Amino acid sequence: MCGRKTLTKDKTEIIKEYLVKESNADFDWQPSYNIAPSQTTPILVYDGERKIIPMRWGLLPFWADDKKIGYKMINARIETLTEKRSYAPLLKDYRCIVITDGYYEWKTDNSGKQPYYIFRDDHGFMPMAGLWSQWQSQNGEVINSYTVITTEPAEKIAHIHNRMPAIITRDTLDAWLNIEKFTAGKAIDLLKPVQKKLNYYPVSKYMNSPKNNSPKCIEKYTAENPRLF
Repeated sequence: MCGRKTLTKDKTEIIKEYLVKESNADFDWQPSYNIAPSQTTPILVYDGERKIIPMRWGLLPFWADDKKIGYKMINARIETLTEKRSYAPLLKDYRCIVITDGYYEWKTDNSGKQPYYIFRDDHGFMPMAGLWSQWQSQNGEVINSYTVITTEPAEKIAHIHNRMPAIITRDTLDAWLNIEKFTAGKAIDLLKPVQKKLNYYPVSKYMNSPKNNSPKCIEKYTAENPRLF
């Protein structure tokens, strides 16, 4: 699964990377080293052109009676995308790119759970495939929310966890985003484990708390640097 991630780039870098017009980028963003579910992050969508919309992490289907359901829907398994009523309708019209540059995963062994930071070896953006929805409460509150699609892990990181986010490459980004040209069936074929350009290392359990949000979260944990904070 993907339960914590990073976006350490600033707004200017995000707009430049994803070729978004300033008029379609009405959002505020400060680099974050520890993004947790329920927090709001910039999400890339396509509506005739690329736009960035702030959204809450944890999908709220339009039919949900209680917004707390979002805590249970931070990830969507690729194997059930076309089966579950929460996801199947969104595949056609509500695909998105979750803008990140890394994520955390916990490896479980006899000594407990060790967090790892997983990122591109060039420290660039790591766009994740996602689905989004707009939810409205009975009193008129409107929330845009999203979920991260997960798939089987790349061989390189399979020893850490048995799932990973579905990473979208630059070559396939438009195909995933453009709901006008690419059907749900064609788009879902793009969701394969990324095998190249992945890097990882262990980090301190300092990042376990979402209250901690600083470059310390992504510092490499070694015997020479046994930070416990």
